[in-house]
Amino acid sequence: MSGGNTASVQINVRYAETDQMGVVYYGNYFTWFEIGRSAFFRSLGHSYEKLEEQGLLLPVVEAYCRYLSPARYEEQITITTRLERLTAARLVFAYTIHRGEILLASGRTTQCFVGKDSGRPVNLKKHYPGYWELLQSLIPK
Repeated sequence: MSGGNTASVQINVRYAETDQMGVVYYGNYFTWFEIGRSAFFRSLGHSYEKLEEQGLLLPVVEAYCRYLSPARYEEQITITTRLERLTAARLVFAYTIHRGEILLASGRTTQCFVGKDSGRPVNLKKHYPGYWELLQSLIPK
């Protein structure tokens, strides 16, 4: 794991993640992005579970991935997640997936802050000032 606004986690590609051609099925990269986000929050001493317990959800409202080179069964990959942008209502994460020095994919997701009970957008700055300050401190000035 890294510090600041970036966290990295390593995983091995599982057989179930590959397609008939022996390469990772494209949709699994979005699952890996989720693994990266979870690692990011753990690196801050938080978790999705902790956010949910406090009544805050972060659904993905936009996702993008650019595929550059295939990943294959049993390869070890590194998922690096960086907090790229933050507003009172949304946050944007950028991802890279590497096998060693080789960049396999890059992407972004945008999440919005939603109340667990209401399902309505939440102003993080107003309703969760502690999280706002923590995340705001990670955005490069």
